[in-house]
Amino acid sequence: MRTPNLRVVQVDGEHVALRLLADRRDELGVRRTQVVNRIHRLLLELMPGGAKAFLSAPQARALLATVRPRDLAAKTRRTLAKEMIDELGTVDRKIKALNTEIKALVLASGSGLMDLQGIGPSTAARLIGDVGDIARFPTKGHFASWNGTAPIDASSGDNNRHRLSRSGNRRLNRVLHIMAIVQLRNDTEGRRYYDRKKAAGKSSMEALRCLKRRLSDVVYRQMVADAERRPTTLEPPAELMTDSIEVTMKTGPGGHVGATTDSSAAGSYPDASPSEQSLPGPVTTIVATRPRTRKTPLLT
Repeated sequence: MRTPNLRVVQVDGEHVALRLLADRRDELGVRRTQVVNRIHRLLLELMPGGAKAFLSAPQARALLATVRPRDLAAKTRRTLAKEMIDELGTVDRKIKALNTEIKALVLASGSGLMDLQGIGPSTAARLIGDVGDIARFPTKGHFASWNGTAPIDASSGDNNRHRLSRSGNRRLNRVLHIMAIVQLRNDTEGRRYYDRKKAAGKSSMEALRCLKRRLSDVVYRQMVADAERRPTTLEPPAELMTDSIEVTMKTGPGGHVGATTDSSAAGSYPDASPSEQSLPGPVTTIVATRPRTRKTPLLT
């Protein structure tokens, strides 16, 4: 009653289900990496040069069929390798089935995240599951501070500088990193933005961090648009309802909210202790009064 910015408690199994499936997908990915590494170790001891880095179960099985061990140690290695290859095939089938289930749930949620370049079913599920209600982030700057893409103000006296933030939700930071790498490997607006930053004198890592910060805004706008289209069953209090959404679009190097060194950006409450002082740079405020379309521009 005294705090108007508290979230309304409601049951939402969709976000929880996607988060659980995304966690399971990550666990299977780690398990697959472990199995492949063990297969590589055994094949390296059975055949000169071993196998190639990216190995599937049929490829490993074909390589193992060419091995004819004669001593007991080699025969034992071949038996263990065969068991590992069978386990790899089982893990691959589980991953494939889980990807299908995750994709169906993401599409059923009405999310347009998979329309963005570099976002697949598992990364979209991670975003929806970890973020939950996007309305708990008042601005794109709060969202960037929470996912760790907003730089930290490290100015001293007349020396204005910012440094990389190591805080925030590292799982979402990884999603944005994967999204940035996919964009750099293709002819996209993200690639052109990265090239412009490199031409302006930034290093490769600095340009990549700038791209991740911009992609955080793209994801935020898409999730806000998805929330606007999604029908709601619970009405917020009348004093909290607004007819428009204020979106701050950065037109210069600044304009986004940074995070302090002791920010609890990774906590359950994203508006706890972020730096409310925007970085220097021109800012344009746009008020959107209509629902946004499904297709959103990559970068603005």
